Order: sequence, then structure tokens, then C-alpha cells
Amino acid sequence: MATDAGTEIPRFPAGFLWGVSTSAHQIEGAADLREPSVWDVFTAGPGRVRDGSTAAVACDHYHRYAEDVALLADLGVDAYRFSVSWPRVNSPGGLDFYDRLVDELCAAGVRPVPTLFHWDLPAALDWLERDTAYRFADHVSVVADRLGDRVATWITLNEPAEHTLLGHAIGAHAPGRRLLFDALPAAHHQLLAHGLAVRALRAAGAADIGIANSHVPVWPASGDPADLAAADLYDTLLNRLFAEPVLLGAYPEGMAELMGRNAAEDLEVIAGPVDWYGVNYYAPSRVGAPGDGNGEYGGLELPAELPFSVREIEGRPVTDFGWPVVPEGLTELLTGLRDRYGDRLPPVLVTENGCSYEGVDDQDRIAYLDAHIRAVHTARAAGADVRGYFVWSLLDNFEWAEGYTRRFGLVHVDYATQTRTPKASYHWYREVLRAQRR
Repeated sequence: MATDAGTEIPRFPAGFLWGVSTSAHQIEGAADLREPSVWDVFTAGPGRVRDGSTAAVACDHYHRYAEDVALLADLGVDAYRFSVSWPRVNSPGGLDFYDRLVDELCAAGVRPVPTLFHWDLPAALDWLERDTAYRFADHVSVVADRLGDRVATWITLNEPAEHTLLGHAIGAHAPGRRLLFDALPAAHHQLLAHGLAVRALRAAGAADIGIANSHVPVWPASGDPADLAAADLYDTLLNRLFAEPVLLGAYPEGMAELMGRNAAEDLEVIAGPVDWYGVNYYAPSRVGAPGDGNGEYGGLELPAELPFSVREIEGRPVTDFGWPVVPEGLTELLTGLRDRYGDRLPPVLVTENGCSYEGVDDQDRIAYLDAHIRAVHTARAAGADVRGYFVWSLLDNFEWAEGYTRRFGLVHVDYATQTRTPKASYHWYREVLRAQRR
């Protein structure tokens, strides 16, 4: 992989927010101390997780959070993006855990940045039901009332696009539905939940609120009209469908009627102003018309019924997940959002960016992060108002349908002993942060 890792990363401005991210279901464990989520139900089914594992123990962060916060403090990040498990909050003593975690972070000088929904819906609820959005707003009010005296920065949802596509459209993630385009009401209800959550957080006095949307630069497979049309539809479904209701108060043309009842009427709520816009980036997609096979998204096979295919991006190194390494795609994405949405786009945080590689001496991860941080700097130099960067992830963890077969962490976790071992990339990132503050 080509990299400038031997040279110092260009200087970012004072106040640029450096962090790392995790999610509750992927690291917390202690499943016996919370009610079940849709992921507990999903992973109990045969053949749904590559290695047959569950997140019942995961990284045991619930019991080892103090050790993990000490790793954050030693790393020197400004902020820690974690998620609050709705099923845990619904359980006796669940909020006490987040009280302790936030106190520990504040004592360590690390800004807590909670995400209020990161895919672990309580098993009794369903995003196809409109009422779930209102139940979420109630949940947000409870969490904000408890933590709001110490938490300033909030994220409503993580990646509703993936949760809709993988969980409801093609059945590869929880809750395991294969509804194709009939999954779109689940997308709308998540967006409505975001808007209601913003209102609930504002009512609690919050003034620093965003959403973490995944975004994918879409590259047409060719100039053929069929490929261009397929790429445009893919861009609409993965990018515009989730950005434009939040930023513009409108669905892309022709989409509102597919989103379920009351979709148009809900847009005023969905578009309540956010203070910043979160972007999760991993790789572009090369998209064309349907073929003999429709390829993969996020390492998961796409159904033949879909009206597009995802093609291989050739000539690029790939991560252990098989994802192409395209750092300039992050620059393209950040400047493209600015160009598409202009002054309707608030300041941006890169809320996730990372890669799966084995090993503790993870030089490929160092090269990946080095190149992507430089891509953010290039985007800023081109006028994109990017104000923070979060690495995915602090710890190796339960990687959803891949189980424990993929390692995204700066810190290696031995799942048998729960021993944490900082990788070479951890030490490299720590030196980057120190250099930025000199």
C-alpha cells in the first residue's frame, strides 16, 4: 500500500476533534444484565454468524470499562464515541453502567460522545412500526435526563442505511428480514426517530447534536446508460435517501411514496436542525446494471432481484474483509457532500473510518489510517468543513454477522482471556495525536 506514513501528518487546526468509536452490542457483553435485542434473537439462529458466535461476552467491556478508559487516556484521544444500549437502559441498573462510564471518561479528560441507537433494538420492538420512533424518543429523554449534566455531544442514530439494507432488505443482519424495497418504511421510521430524538435532546438542553450516516462514493461501472441509471439509483438508496430528509427536509424525487404512511408529513420533524453531520466511510462502490450476480455490499452477497450490481474495484489493495483501500474516496465524499448540499450541510465529523487486519504489528492498518487522515486534510484544504475524525475501533470486537473473524481494533483482544494488547497502530495513533498538539 502506498503511504506517506514515514512523514509527519499535516497539521490540523486547534480544536479539531480526535477520537475513536465503539458500539455497545459489539463490546459490552453482560447479556444477562439486559433485556434481549434483535441481535440476540438473530444470532441464536443457525448459520447466521460466520463463526457461530454471539455477543453474550464480547469484550466484557461492561465489567472492564475502567481498563478500557485507561487505554483511551493513554492513547490521548479528545473524545470517545460509544453507544448506549437501549435494551440495557430498559433493564434494572442499566443506566447506572453508563453513569459510571461517563464519570470515568470525564475523570480521564475524554469527552463522552454517546450514540443513542447503534442497531441493537429491543427484541420486542420493530422499525416497521411507526410507534417505535416515539418509543425511541422516550428512551432518549430518559438517557439525556440522566447523563445530560456531563454529556454535551450526542449522536442520535448510527447508519440507518446499513440497518435498513442489511437487516430489513436482504436479511444478512438482524432482524433478518428479506423485504427488498418493502423495507423502506423501516428507513423512514428510523429517520423520524432521529428527528424526534433531536427534539427530545433540545428539550433537555443539548446544543451539540448530530447523526452518524454512512456514505459511499458511487462510481458507475461504465458510461453505458444502463450502468449510469443503476449507479444513480444506488446513490439515491445509500446516500441521498438518508442525507436529504435530514439536510433538505425532502426525500429524493419518487421516494417519499415508498417510505410508508405519513412520510411527507414527517419531514419537518426529520429536518430539525443538527449542529454537525457525521460521516462513516470505508470504501467506494463501483455500480452497474444487474448481471449474472449482483456482487456484495459490506462483504455480504446482494440478492439477484436488486436492480443494480456492485462490481469489483480493481487495482487496489484490499483489507482482510476484502474491502478496497481507497483513501481518496474519503476526500471525494467530503468535498462531494459540500458541493451537493452547500450551506445546508453543517460542519462534518468523520464518525467512523477504519479497517480489518490481523496481527498486533499491524503495519497495514497504520498505512490505511495515515492515508485516510491525509485524505481528510486534503478535503479541508479544498474547503470541506471537517472538524473531527474518529477511528473505528478502539477494540477488536464482535463484528456482527462476521462474528469474531474480523479485527478492526487499535487494541487486540484475546477473547479467551480478555487480555488487551495495544497494537502498533495504537502506538502510531498516539504519536500522531501528540505531534498534532506540539
